[in-house]
Amino acid sequence: MKTLRGKRKIIDRLALSEAARALLDLGEAERPAALLACYREALEAGKAAVRRRFEKNQNGELAVLGNCHLIDQIIRVMYDVAADGLYPAANPTSGEQVCIVAYGGYGRGELAPESDIDLLFVLPYKQTPRGEQIIEHILYMLWDLGLKVGHATRSLDECVRLSKSDLTIRTGLLECRYVWGEQSLYMELRRRFWKEVVAGSERNFVEAKLQERDARHKQMGDTRYVLEPNIKEGKGGIRDLQTLFWIAKYLYRVDDIASLVEQGVFTAREVAQFEKSQAYLWSVRCHLHYLAGRPEERLTFDVQPELAARMGYADRQGVLGVERFMRHYFLVAKDVGDLTRIFCAALEAQQKRRRFALPRFSFRHRDIEGFPIAAGRLNVASDEHFEENPIDMLRLFEVTQRTGFDIHPLALQTITRNLHRIGAALRKDPAATAIFMRILTAKSDAEITLRRMNEAGVLGRFLPDFGRVVAQMQYDMYHVYTTDEHTIRAIGILGQIERGELKDELPTSSEVIDKVQSRAVLYMAVLLHDIAKGRGGDHSVLGEKVAKRLCPHFGFTPAQTETVAWLVRHHLAMSHTAFKRDLDDPKTILDFVDLVQSPERLRLLLCLTACDIRAVGPGRWNNWKATLLRDIYHRSEAVMSGGFADDQRQDRAKSVREAVAAALDDWPAEALQAHLGRGQPSYWLSYDIDTLVHHARLTRKASAQDHPLAIDTRVNPRHDVTELTVYAADHPGLFNKIAAAIAVSGASIVNARINTFMDGTALDTFWLQDAVGAPIDSAASLARLAERVEASLRGQLRVADELAKRAPGPSRTRVFKVLPRVFVDNKASNTHTVIEVNGRNRPGLLYDLTGALANLNLQVAAAKISTYGERAVDVFYVKNVFGMKIDHPDKLQQIDEQLHEALIDPAARDTARPARKAVAAR
Repeated sequence: MKTLRGKRKIIDRLALSEAARALLDLGEAERPAALLACYREALEAGKAAVRRRFEKNQNGELAVLGNCHLIDQIIRVMYDVAADGLYPAANPTSGEQVCIVAYGGYGRGELAPESDIDLLFVLPYKQTPRGEQIIEHILYMLWDLGLKVGHATRSLDECVRLSKSDLTIRTGLLECRYVWGEQSLYMELRRRFWKEVVAGSERNFVEAKLQERDARHKQMGDTRYVLEPNIKEGKGGIRDLQTLFWIAKYLYRVDDIASLVEQGVFTAREVAQFEKSQAYLWSVRCHLHYLAGRPEERLTFDVQPELAARMGYADRQGVLGVERFMRHYFLVAKDVGDLTRIFCAALEAQQKRRRFALPRFSFRHRDIEGFPIAAGRLNVASDEHFEENPIDMLRLFEVTQRTGFDIHPLALQTITRNLHRIGAALRKDPAATAIFMRILTAKSDAEITLRRMNEAGVLGRFLPDFGRVVAQMQYDMYHVYTTDEHTIRAIGILGQIERGELKDELPTSSEVIDKVQSRAVLYMAVLLHDIAKGRGGDHSVLGEKVAKRLCPHFGFTPAQTETVAWLVRHHLAMSHTAFKRDLDDPKTILDFVDLVQSPERLRLLLCLTACDIRAVGPGRWNNWKATLLRDIYHRSEAVMSGGFADDQRQDRAKSVREAVAAALDDWPAEALQAHLGRGQPSYWLSYDIDTLVHHARLTRKASAQDHPLAIDTRVNPRHDVTELTVYAADHPGLFNKIAAAIAVSGASIVNARINTFMDGTALDTFWLQDAVGAPIDSAASLARLAERVEASLRGQLRVADELAKRAPGPSRTRVFKVLPRVFVDNKASNTHTVIEVNGRNRPGLLYDLTGALANLNLQVAAAKISTYGERAVDVFYVKNVFGMKIDHPDKLQQIDEQLHEALIDPAARDTARPARKAVAAR
């Protein structure tokens, strides 16, 4: 254990004791406040000294030791003042003796800056009046100092009895530490604890602690790789190291983790890794507590950048300092997992020599493909096995994947200690690459095997490019997992699609995957699609180069290599087109088909895109996204097979009108012909027949009024949206007024279709979702939405006031910054100018953007609204007042300026303006 060093003392107990004793002569009314002030001065000075040292040396271990030392000295003075000065006893009986014992983290000598102090007051028998007075004085003083104190007062018999039945109490006694008072009581407690509680209970304690750890991991999401990890309770956190120490102490009765080298549990290198991981986690935790000013354990979004800066993680080309910091944290968490695996292996290896045994430990041996079976799991014959056969570090995972056997912890321990044997020779070995491809493309679930390989460090060693993205995080609210975890999950989803387990959620992908000509190409593309993240450039472009380099080593033909590289290069093309472009614009599909070129690539790209989005995190996939991808797939497939060409639009629109007419056979002929002549071909081709018939009946009823207005809402569960339809007289700013009502209602627009009829009316359709991406289906909410739309159209909605009521308070997510950008594209459509706007998402953003478009006298024909975490990406198809595309440089500059202005949060417009980014029509 480290010791405190330094020229300046954190606290001088003798000086504090003299100062406190000098106050005993004060009257009873003045004495408590004077003592409290004396202790407070010492406490604040000591805490400041600990913090100064920590900020200078960044050593979290010394900081937690320093905090313990500080509290120890203050409690000792408090006890002496109470026992000798306030409640003296000339001849205290044995029954009046009290021992103060540190408990929990404080007992281990680890006290984070704002953590609780756990105390156990040990008595020989039952409580006495004098003992109660001493204990109360100490507790009240500590509480009045603002310290959080957990405490218990128990006799020796009670301590032993309760620790037998309560695992938490037993763990606390396991690491308790003498602070002050009658030391013989502490020594007796330790003797009885080891003799009466520990002896014979080793197996139960180990089982209980491992189950407790597993339950804690499950509660925390059972993964190390989450956006805001819990540094104490999360997987790979401080509690996991403490669990190892508890088990080690219980079994081997050691007081220092280094003693486990003598016990044959850890090597000296592994002990060093334990101490290094612990020191890092303690430093992060101390920084976190000092930053938060409270016992905060989560690395939340708002603290991550500041922690990164305090710990010296600077931005580098293409990588933020906060991303470097979080990657280091995740790698340390992974090291903790390695140590846990090695420790459990050592327990099994030594179980025959001890009285404890972990569950299912038997030693019937048989052999499967050269790997002996131990306790029902695949093992290795000797510690030298992988030294002689490094390829077996891969083959072991293949055999366990194929046979269903788990891998013995001893084998995993041996792998961890031989990872350095996976080098260039093995990576180029055709037998090794063949094994890896069988693992990757196995019909059984590859996700579990690849995750095990990643946890063991094999995957990153065998595929160094993958090793570069292990623990690589992207600092935003959209990506939930680290890059390696996301990739492995995507492969798991691909396996589910292939096995037909996602037919309801992904019917098109599940249908076309059987038509894919090369499974290996698809699996390799999923493995490599994000392989170049964090390299300081476009990861798709850089990933394409990685794919071209790697695929030949894995036996891919030149044609297959080219396909994998193309998929990696364009793995975002399908989602970007579907989510950001108008799929009813013929040029959108034609441009996409021109990129894809073949039905096989289309099938591969669909499956890759679905896996990629679903693996981003919970809630990132929904029926609306599935609908868009299904739509672009079928439209593109039709064009590739010779259908849906631009010159067929009139014929298709005519067929649709005929189908609508057949459905409206109860209408008068004159009314029917008038309605069928109102819409452009784009209108008739943008909706299904049922929706068009619904529109017809809605508009006919509204047209009978003096001021035609119809507002209709209906839930579309198949697409996970609520459809809002507004029919009204067309006028500038109509879209903006409807957007205002939607913003005030707290809904989000995911798509919008603006239709202007020949008679000067407009029929606008909006697809809406709530804050969690679900349709709005409450009758009351839908009624309020319709009321607000009508009020807004009549000029009766006080938009600014209503939005101010909905403005969110301070949030930890406000730390995310999004550079505002405006792109104007005159090549994406033959008929419209396409404007794409990127900015920080906020309530009322779309209202501000559509207001700017209205002020610019631009006619919006369609809109695609997307949100990726904190980033809003809104796309508008517009024309000028003459119905033409916008290409004049002055007008383009005006669009850029006003949309940039709209991107600024109204609360910050007086103090900030985004830097203008040059805009060029493409």
